[in-house]
Amino acid sequence: MEQLTLSASTHAQGTITLPGSKSISNRTLLLAALADGVTEIRDLLASDDTSRMLEALQSLGVKLENFSENAWRVTGCSGNFPNKNADLFLGNAGTAFRPLTAALAFAGGDYQLSGVPRMHERPIGDLVDALRQAGANIEYLQNDGFPPLKISLAKLDLTSAIKIRGDVSSQFLTALLMALPLTKQKATIEVVGELISKPYIEITLNLMAKFGINVERNGWQSFTIPANSSYRSPGQIFVEGDASSASYFLAAGAIAGNITVEGLGEHSIQGDVRFAEALALMGGNISYAENHISALKAGSIKAIDLDCNHIPDAAMTLAILALFAQGQSDEARTTILRNIASWRVKETDRIAAMATELRKVGAIVEEGADYIKITPPAQLTPNAVIDTYDDHRMAMCFSLVSLGNVPIVINDPNCVAKTFPNYFAEFKKLVS
Repeated sequence: MEQLTLSASTHAQGTITLPGSKSISNRTLLLAALADGVTEIRDLLASDDTSRMLEALQSLGVKLENFSENAWRVTGCSGNFPNKNADLFLGNAGTAFRPLTAALAFAGGDYQLSGVPRMHERPIGDLVDALRQAGANIEYLQNDGFPPLKISLAKLDLTSAIKIRGDVSSQFLTALLMALPLTKQKATIEVVGELISKPYIEITLNLMAKFGINVERNGWQSFTIPANSSYRSPGQIFVEGDASSASYFLAAGAIAGNITVEGLGEHSIQGDVRFAEALALMGGNISYAENHISALKAGSIKAIDLDCNHIPDAAMTLAILALFAQGQSDEARTTILRNIASWRVKETDRIAAMATELRKVGAIVEEGADYIKITPPAQLTPNAVIDTYDDHRMAMCFSLVSLGNVPIVINDPNCVAKTFPNYFAEFKKLVS
């Protein structure tokens, strides 16, 4: 296995231009493919996950042109994929697998969707159940409730509201919302239970509106797609910098110096931009502009007790910041991150993985079904060897431990290719 050793460092300074948001990139690609007209997408994220979406769209007959760096021209198919029979491999890209499952369920063809072994362990049963309520014809090819899937011609019936659980993954609701306009029928979705990761639904609704569909909503309880809805190209669209990726650099600034991230501002449509608010609660000095955010070194890092439903991905970075918390007692230095049950169904079981790896650097960790509690050590353990579980965010998070003046070894560092292929090169430019 490849390993990367990050040297001990105590200082971080500079400016980083963020790669495009994965969530926005893959949503935009699919909406552009489903729209009427040609869409130019600028600043698209170049990563494994977006590559899987681009490959899938190409297999479905969508015309794609990479006309300059990170810029793609997508000729929409007006909701009717040219290829009615395709076998799609989607790696571990949840932002491709879930929305494509829903879109293809209403596409009038025969399709198979598969991924890497971890994707076949990530639940999709709640989405499939919801699609079946609308008449979708979907079979499980291995284990009930999990990919791979076979999708066949559907006989749609949207006279009754579609009910879907909100407490497993917001990607299920996103997938339904994006796909239902293809039916041309009025459709209502009712959310059962608490909806987690609400800001990701805001991204979906915002982008759907840019492509001409305004969803009627009743808070977070129900959503209605008007009859005869159809996507229309906005012509050109720019992808924001990735707010989740921003969290690592903003945290580095708060721990060890002065970092500015460009490509993201205070009014971002991404919920993870609110990581900066959590960082301020922990003592970080944050300043905003229209297209950048800066973090200055904190006088001291403070422990927090925080509901992280609104920042599920960026909350992982808070778990690393917890290692730097100061206080007069263990209790005063203990951070609790709550409402993070969605971590368990991500690229890996992130609660279990985070607890295991934090203990390697000396932390005392308690994990629950939907929380993690972290008490930092008096001194970080040097040269800890961190397993990354083929999870890009585990690798990026634990790079920050090196700012505690201890070297750290990252196993399988190339797993960051999922969203940020040159992350470690950019990180090394800023630290000393």
